[in-house]
Amino acid sequence: MEYRSGCPISNILDLVGDKWSLLIIRDLFSNKSTFKEFMGSPEKIATNILSDRLKSLSEKGIIDFAYAHNNKKTKYYYLTDIGINLYPIIYEMSMWSKNNLNVEFNTIANDWFEENKSLSGEKVISSSIDDYKANRKDLFLKFEV
Repeated sequence: MEYRSGCPISNILDLVGDKWSLLIIRDLFSNKSTFKEFMGSPEKIATNILSDRLKSLSEKGIIDFAYAHNNKKTKYYYLTDIGINLYPIIYEMSMWSKNNLNVEFNTIANDWFEENKSLSGEKVISSSIDDYKANRKDLFLKFEV
């Protein structure tokens, strides 16, 4: 991959700096893993954009996929270790929004904030990463990865 500059912020934006890529990564952390599940997200991504972003994230090594044993048309997407390492960024963006925007968040976000309000940021991040890795391991056991 070629980057626009030597700036670390610019470099990460080259990888995931569009709205849809970050939302796909968010959805993967929320245990969505199929094209159909991504299509069910409230932002209503167009199918062609979703296909493009999944391909791009895969080419960049942020996500990968496995086929279902019983249906080779169905891909189950998952975050690679590089993708999992984006969780602290997703967490901080969520907290920044909660603390700085005067917005009514959806039920999923409100439930997540409520579940984690008594925990430190470090605890939420490590717990969420551990949970995702356990779910990914279960996926690996179901499919040929």
